[in-house]
Amino acid sequence: MKRILIKNAKIVNEGKIVEGDLLIENQYIAEISENISAKPDYKVIDVEGNFLIPGAIDDQVHFREPGLTHKGDIASESRAAVAGGITSFIEQPNTIPNVVTQELLEEKYQIAAEKSYANYSFMMGGTNDNLEEVLKTNPRNVAGIKLFLGSSTGNMLVDNEEVLEKIFSSTKMLIAVHCEDETTIRNNIKEYKEKYGEDVPVKFHHLIRSEEACYLSSSKAIALAKKTGARLHVFHLSTAKEMNLFTNTIPLEEKQITAEVCIHHLWFTNTDYETKGNFIKWNPAVKTEADKTALWEALLDDRIDVIATDHAPHTHEEKKQSYLQAPSGGPLVQHAVVAMFEAYHKGKITVEKIVEKMAHNPAKIFKIENRGFIREGYYADLVVVNPAMPWNVKKENILYKCGWSPFEGTNFKSRITHTFVNGELVYQNAKVSEIKAGMRLLFNR
Repeated sequence: MKRILIKNAKIVNEGKIVEGDLLIENQYIAEISENISAKPDYKVIDVEGNFLIPGAIDDQVHFREPGLTHKGDIASESRAAVAGGITSFIEQPNTIPNVVTQELLEEKYQIAAEKSYANYSFMMGGTNDNLEEVLKTNPRNVAGIKLFLGSSTGNMLVDNEEVLEKIFSSTKMLIAVHCEDETTIRNNIKEYKEKYGEDVPVKFHHLIRSEEACYLSSSKAIALAKKTGARLHVFHLSTAKEMNLFTNTIPLEEKQITAEVCIHHLWFTNTDYETKGNFIKWNPAVKTEADKTALWEALLDDRIDVIATDHAPHTHEEKKQSYLQAPSGGPLVQHAVVAMFEAYHKGKITVEKIVEKMAHNPAKIFKIENRGFIREGYYADLVVVNPAMPWNVKKENILYKCGWSPFEGTNFKSRITHTFVNGELVYQNAKVSEIKAGMRLLFNR
């Protein structure tokens, strides 16, 4: 039996910070106590009063495999994730081919079983014509159903109202949605092209993929969920206006409609297009300071339930194209947790709240089995964060296959020093080990 004893930790869990020790036996957390005595066969790691948090669970990533592996792949991006304190991820179906059959879905699980450094699950993709396949999805070992209600993603747009209602009313599985109204966006692009031709400046991205485009789509999805009783999770909210669609008056476990915000919408605003250009071009767009403020308020008062990344790498060359040609999305998994700790240093959020939104709540929303908390008997997915170990993001320490980050040049005060996945120490001293310890996530449903 392999035993690792973590000594002198500030253990952050379920709204509390407790100083103590934690014993890992094989894959699991065996004991949590104020003081655990080391035995001769224990590997002892003294974390010297730093934070010990449950590994983050990122409910929305695009790791690009299969079909787009020049941008990233399951091995490269999961390595970056564990270096960033993310120990589990849920990947989206808009790879090539799109994951719209059970066979294609299982092929992705087979790739991850061989290649992933982190725990993994994959969403089944819904389209206008694959309802039968969607309904075959196993709720025990698949995270959920993903629907794109705005076509940032090739041919996965679901715009047939009848089909949408059928999917919503036919499955008890969690349905996750990307909400932007296609007609609004197309009309806005047409308008800006009439003014600027093919050289539309990127600074108008948030006006093209506008507040109205987001609100129209998300309000419609929520109305449909209420009508059908569907279990809805709305991805990457970006506007102040959408915040009135969500509630904090009932406990998370009772919510039928839940919400996510992404790191980039909490960090950047439209004024950053001036310096970052297409490198902060995301769908939905990064919007105004007022929108960012409203997102923070909703996150802290629990109208928004989860913080994720929407990690979506593209090559530097692809991003350097003109605004209309450059793809949307950017890499974030290596820097998400420390970015939130930066907000902690600024007094915007507590460490307990970071853990709630990045580990506890994704585990609750998706009903992930035995993960997301520091509890005896749970899998030892654990991260040590030193809040006073500054570093600078630069090309040499970026692990994404695409080789760039929207955080390049940023100084972070906090650093991930250790990451454990299923009891294996997979990251320490700024190095990812070659142990691919990731396991398939299972769900209590």
